[in-house]
Formats: sequence, structure tokens, C-alpha cells
Amino acid sequence: MPRTPEENERIRQKAKENIRHKAMELFINQGYHATSISDIAKEAEISKGLLYNYFKGKEDLLATIVEERIIKLIEVMEGALAHDTPAEQLKYVVNHAIDNVYTNPQVHRFFLHLQTQPEADKELIKYSKRIVEENARQFELQCEMFESLGVANPRERSLYFSSTLQGVMLMIATYPQKFPVEEIKTQIIEKFCQ
Repeated sequence: MPRTPEENERIRQKAKENIRHKAMELFINQGYHATSISDIAKEAEISKGLLYNYFKGKEDLLATIVEERIIKLIEVMEGALAHDTPAEQLKYVVNHAIDNVYTNPQVHRFFLHLQTQPEADKELIKYSKRIVEENARQFELQCEMFESLGVANPRERSLYFSSTLQGVMLMIATYPQKFPVEEIKTQIIEKFCQ
């Protein structure tokens, strides 16, 4: 019995997800520039030709991975904004940001590395800028939370909050098994979400 269009689409999406996952693993472990399409196809256990049926090439894969990351950032902020009070919104941001890094420290390091690409890297800099632009947009929403919280100098408080949170996220990504995650989340929430 032939497959339905829905089944074909489900199979296609599953294959694309596997390719993205394997590409991300290779980008993390070898670096973007050191990873070839052949490497990705081999890890995904498909032919290069089949890989090209799903993605135009390595850069298309990276673009897809970056857009997925941005969607996740937006979803966290939308989840935060769904809460009634700015304190609950900020608490949501803290919990999700830290839990995400603790669960996927290598992914956080990859995106941090991507965000700090030199301007001379013409291939990667556009993705770096895309992530930085989205982070700036998210920062503005966060500033509004602090303004609603009624703190003096909400932009400065938001910057302090972001700096603290980013520092914690870097430490977790560097030392995931040696970091008191729950205790630190509690301290950040007590410091900023009251």
C-alpha cells in the first residue's frame, strides 16, 4: 500500500531532523569550517546526493540550525510574556535559560562561539549578526519587564541581569557537572525578580 502524503512528509521531516542533528554534532566537535558535506552524510548514514535533496549544502544546514535557535529564543520570551507579572516573567527566563544550557552545554558553547566570529569570516558573520540582532530584540523585551517591575534604571538593571545570567550560563557550559544549578537559579531569582 502506498504511503500517504502525510506519511511521506513525516518521513521527510524525520530525515531532515537527523541530518540537522548530525551536522550540529559535527559542527560542535570539529568546527563548522572543518566539517564537510561528506562528513555530515556519513554521520547521518545517507548518501551525499540524498542529503542535497534535503539541504542545498552545509551553509543551508547552518542557516536552518540558526533559525531553529532563534525560534527557541522567541518561544522562551513568549512563554515568559504569557505570565501575569514581570517577576514571574523574569523567573521564567532564568529557569528556561539555565535549564537549556545545563541540558545542552555543547550547543550553548557552539552558539556562543558563532556569535563571536570575526568580521573577516564572511561565511559565518551573517549568522553571528542574525543571532546578535535577535538577542538585542529579546533584551528590549526584557527591559520592558524590568520597567514594569518598577525598578529604577530598568535598562541598567536589565543589563546587569543579562550579564549575570550570561556569566552563569557560560560557567554551566564550561563546568556542567560541577555547578550548583538550582542554588544559583534561586539566587538570581531572589536578586532580580522581587
